[in-house]
Amino acid sequence: MPPCTESATSAQASPRPRPGPGPGVRLYVGCAMWALDAWPGRHLPSDRRHQLAGYATWCNTVEANATFYATPAASTVAGWASQTDDDFRFLFKLPQEITHRRRLRVPATEVLAVRELLAPLGRRAARLAVQLPASFGPTDLPVLETFLTSLRGTGRYAVEVRHPAFFEDEAIAARLRDVLAVARAEWTVFDTTTLFAASPTSEVEQETWGKKPRLPWRAEALTTAPVVRYLGRDDPEATVAGWQRWIPIVAQWLAEGRTPTFFVHTPDNVDALPLARRFHAEVAAVVPDLEPLPEPHRPEPEPTLF
Repeated sequence: MPPCTESATSAQASPRPRPGPGPGVRLYVGCAMWALDAWPGRHLPSDRRHQLAGYATWCNTVEANATFYATPAASTVAGWASQTDDDFRFLFKLPQEITHRRRLRVPATEVLAVRELLAPLGRRAARLAVQLPASFGPTDLPVLETFLTSLRGTGRYAVEVRHPAFFEDEAIAARLRDVLAVARAEWTVFDTTTLFAASPTSEVEQETWGKKPRLPWRAEALTTAPVVRYLGRDDPEATVAGWQRWIPIVAQWLAEGRTPTFFVHTPDNVDALPLARRFHAEVAAVVPDLEPLPEPHRPEPEPTLF
């Protein structure tokens, strides 16, 4: 395992997350989305207007693709702010126009426009995700460096690369670390090893196999706020078994004073909400002073006529 080093650098009432006990040892856990067709009535309110608020009682962070595919309206952003407390965290992705089509060859003003749009969320959206395509390789590092340098002092960034060379060639990985260090940016970990550890057992797993990158496992923190995107299986116990090696690593990061973020994905994501809480509970078992998560909202049973 590479060393963990700090770089230089409606009729239905809306549920609200309960305030935490105050500053302390905190682990952020969440999912790839806050709304899934399988969740309303099972984990979240049936009224879709309150699903983010319901989600925020289960987890304290979320990956947000809304900014990747389109520009949300200001009223939409205000709605997100009204449904979450100040200690909740979003990880919004930069638009695909910036990361995939123009491959970071954009003026800083285009990223600052995204930040201005998200400003009503305050520190909840202080960090943005720079998710790069698999074709963005070592020869593109000067572009990444120029991009991040132009944004220095504008907030925090988490960069995800998928080109195999960043994982197979230590010299190239070191060059990437240097670029990220100057900008105090994190290298996002995307752990897909559990998904690819055994052949697919369902159609959705087979589909996911064709979409997700098969990359070597790595566990490395460059900043005080490491980010892990963990992809398991549709079998919850296989997902839990696969994350066991992350428990001591996350516990060590917490002991070092870092504030990790750990996202739990599965191919169908049906059980991702309770799984994210389970990961938090397993870390809390070895880090007793870890701040607890809010009490989850549990929908009331549907009324019957009999």
